[in-house]
Amino acid sequence: ISRIETGKRSMSLDVLVPLAAALQIDLDTLFDTSHDEDVVIRPIPQHGVGHTAWLLSRPASGSAVLRMQIEPQQRPPELKVHPGHDWFYVIDGRVRLHLGDREVLVETGEAADFATMTPHAIAADEGPADVMVIFSPEGRRAHAEQPRSRSR
Repeated sequence: ISRIETGKRSMSLDVLVPLAAALQIDLDTLFDTSHDEDVVIRPIPQHGVGHTAWLLSRPASGSAVLRMQIEPQQRPPELKVHPGHDWFYVIDGRVRLHLGDREVLVETGEAADFATMTPHAIAADEGPADVMVIFSPEGRRAHAEQPRSRSR
C-alpha cells in the first residue's frame, strides 16, 4: 500500500482484489468517489416475528450493527449455528441468551460476546428488550440469509 501511495507501484486488478478483500469491502465501495453521500445513516425499521430491527451500519461495511427491539415469545427460540462472532449490549430490559445447553440472563447495561459455532439464540425475558447487536462479517452473512420473519 505504501508503494501505491508513493506512486512507486500502479494499481492493477491483481492488487485491487486482495486489497478489497483485506478491507472487507467490495470493489464498488473501493472505487466509490461520490462525496455527496450523507454521513448520517437513517435506519428503516424491519419488522419480523417478535422483533423490530434497524440496520445502523452501511450495507457495504464488513460487520453489521443493528438496534433490535425484541418482544417476549410464547415458544422457545430456534438455536442457530454459523461461523463468526456475535456481540450484543442490552440497552433496556433483560435478554435470555441461549448458548448450547446453557441459558444466560443478560441485564440492562450488560453485554454478551460469543462465538457462533455454539448453537445460540436470544430472546426477551419477561418483557420487551432493546439491544444493540454487532455481527462479524460471517455472522452478518448468516443472519442476512435467514428469512426476515424469524427472530435472531
